[in-house]
Formats: sequence, C-alpha cells, structure tokens
Amino acid sequence: MKREVEALLAIVSEEESRILEEWLKESGVADSRRRAAEDEAMQLLRAFREGLRAGADPAVLADERWSDLTHSLQALSGSRAAQGQKAGETSRFVLAFKRPLLALAQQRLAADAGALMATVWAISSLVDSMAQHTVTTYQDTREAVIRRQQEELLELSTPVIKLWNGVLAVPMIGTLDSSRTQIVMEALLQKIVETESALAIIDITGVPTVDTLVAQHLLKTVSAIRLMGADCIISGIRPQIAQTIVHLGIDLQGIMTKATLADALALALERTGWRIVAQAA
Repeated sequence: MKREVEALLAIVSEEESRILEEWLKESGVADSRRRAAEDEAMQLLRAFREGLRAGADPAVLADERWSDLTHSLQALSGSRAAQGQKAGETSRFVLAFKRPLLALAQQRLAADAGALMATVWAISSLVDSMAQHTVTTYQDTREAVIRRQQEELLELSTPVIKLWNGVLAVPMIGTLDSSRTQIVMEALLQKIVETESALAIIDITGVPTVDTLVAQHLLKTVSAIRLMGADCIISGIRPQIAQTIVHLGIDLQGIMTKATLADALALALERTGWRIVAQAA
C-alpha cells in the first residue's frame, strides 16, 4: 500500500468523529437537515475508509474497489435530486469533506514534506472526483426524470377513447413526431385488440401543420390498423392542410378522410349501422 494511502487510512480510521464534525460545519448544513446530512456523511466516510483499506487508487475513482463509495455517491445524488436540491448543493457538500482531511494531514505529516505532498494530492484528486461523480449522477437522474415525464405527457396528450362499441377515437394535439406516433400506434392497436373495435377515428384538428413526415406517420398508423383487421377515418383535414397535402404530392388514396370530427362521427355511425334522426318539435 502506498504511504499516502496508509496515511489517509490512518486519518479516517482514527479521527472519524472529528472529521464528521468539521465536515458538517464546513458544509454549512441547516439545523433542520443536520441529522440527515450526518447520516449521509457517515455512509460516505465509511465507504471511503473501506476503499482505502482495500488498497483502491485515490487517483482512479473507477477502480472497482471504490464501488461501495460510488454507489453511496449515486444514492446521495439520487436522493437529493428527488428532493429538488440542485447539483451544486450536493457537490459542495461532498467538497466540504476535503477541508478536515487536509487539516489533519497537515497536522500529522508536517515533519515529512514528501508524504504530506503525496497525501494532499491524493485527498484533492479523490474528493474532487467524488464531487464530479455526484454532478454526473445528478444529471443522469434528472434526465431520466425528464424522459419519464415526457413519456407520461405524450401518453396523456394522445388518449384512445372508446366512443361506442366497435369505434375508437384518438384526438391528436400538437406536433406529430416519430416517438409520439409510435406511442399512439401502440396504444391504439392495443385498444383495438382489447375492445375488438372495427373502426378508429384519428382526429388531427389540433395538429398545426402537416408535412411529408407527419403524413408518413399517419400512413404508417393507418397501415398498422388495417393489418389488425380494422379500418380508419382521418378527420380534421382543414383547407390549408388539404392544400399542403396536394402540393406535397402525398397520396392518401384509399384512406377515408373528413373535414371535421363531426363528419367523421356521422360516417362512423353509418358504417356501424346506426342512424340518428332528429326529433320533431
């Protein structure tokens, strides 16, 4: 074991209480969070000590012998991210670990300049890597949360509604892209199977523009519906959209289209054998 690792191990093994006290003081943690911060610091300190005891290289946090420490850092970042704390706050908390270690190293190794320099470098390298790891983990956690929220919003924004036996409707609002089309297609096909529906209405009244890509997405969805043995009506073909489709040379031949959702509902009623008659006054 390198002498700086030995020196650092001796410090964290013999000065645990002092390190924790100075760490929390340096981090400026509020009294309301002191107990939680103390538990977090204790867990990190113990994982830090076990890594040193196993002979992990302070300059390489990726060393598998630091696995307990990295897992603790990931848990810390994930927990704090879920509580709404910022990455910088978590990073500063970890960096506050450095000061008590440096102070104790200077106190213990003042007579050996070489050992002191090596130990200071080991402390700085390792604690800086720990702080960076929390930032990376925080970003990964937040990105995962954002992706999940986006998926949930997509699902909420593309509901599959059962109108009556045999007829489903999907009101589309906003931009239609590949990922959203995939979600719509999967949800609609699943609903067709569950309800044994023979007809689906896709209403694009709320879709602001229709370009070649949007049209291709619609055609793929219609093709998938037909493969399931059902048929499809596309409603919401406004004059501007109709002109765009013609100018782009998009072929919707063979696909039932209607200008409004009301027209599509009337056609669906007719196709399913229903007839609405106005009651005489």
